[in-house]
Amino acid sequence: MFLRNAWYVAAWKDEVVEGALFARTLLEEPVVLFRQSSGAVAALEDRCRHRFAPLSRGRLEGDRLRCMYHGLVYDASGACVEIPGQDHISARACVRSYPIVERDRYVWIWMGDTALANPDLIPDCHWQDDPAWRCKPGYKHFAADYRLIVDNLLDFSHLSFVHASTLGGSNSMATLRPRIETFDWGLRITRLYPSDVMPPYAAALASYSSPVDRWQIYDWHIAGNVLSMDSGFARAGAGALEGKRPDDAFQFHSIQALTPETASTTHYFWTYPHNFALDDPSVTDMLANGISNAFEEDRVMIMAQQDVLNRSPDRTMFNIGADAAPMQVRARLEQLLAAEAAGEG
Repeated sequence: MFLRNAWYVAAWKDEVVEGALFARTLLEEPVVLFRQSSGAVAALEDRCRHRFAPLSRGRLEGDRLRCMYHGLVYDASGACVEIPGQDHISARACVRSYPIVERDRYVWIWMGDTALANPDLIPDCHWQDDPAWRCKPGYKHFAADYRLIVDNLLDFSHLSFVHASTLGGSNSMATLRPRIETFDWGLRITRLYPSDVMPPYAAALASYSSPVDRWQIYDWHIAGNVLSMDSGFARAGAGALEGKRPDDAFQFHSIQALTPETASTTHYFWTYPHNFALDDPSVTDMLANGISNAFEEDRVMIMAQQDVLNRSPDRTMFNIGADAAPMQVRARLEQLLAAEAAGEG
């Protein structure tokens, strides 16, 4: 149920610190990450080749990792370089290593065929590490199938109900039908709201009030489950919906990345970069806290949905008009999974 030939977010850059081991399960595989003396991050399977003791319970010795069960030592490539009391070391006494790229404050990992690990395939998330934007990194753990979260992110009609007092603001979210464009990498979904109600979280930011023109233009990258969303609002009629962004517009570029942990649990990494009030960290804090609260509303609903599915695994869902984008992504995902299983990608 997971695409393996894709770049996934393994961690925030600051989670992997020098001199410490960082363990995380990704796509049902236990992984241990550590930072080498060069500053580069290494990632190994978190399982000693000898008796499967977790290497994350081991000890770093320079750029090498010693298993603290029987003392085997591995280098950053996964090769075993020392077995106490034994001179000959078989090449088979190795553990898997994973390609890693650090970019845009993320530690990206490739869980599939290493020969296909092209860094050019990593989605652009530069807003998270661009001095023209400010944000705080966020993380949530969902006890739910990642595909349920994908459905949620691709169907913003739920904002009118789940987020009525946070991200919503009016029923226009539920009634508007978006424009959907298809690309090799996924979908672009455009939602424009002329003369709409200002979203609740924005009331403390703007010097003007409703009506406002709102926009949400989001790219969904199927490989790696990454959402990149241009959104914001401006005075109604100021040209924002035609591509002009007036000086007093409020612009955001949210990045959300889903990395499956298991079939029923997911790592959720997110930011909410903004390009205004850059000299006021309290604005960044306020936005991050508000978005975190909204994502918690999603988390509670989606995990409740997962509980229902766990009790009724044979029931099928009924689709409505708002499900156009989720249905397209699910169909494309099934195609990609089948192709990967057949060795075609």
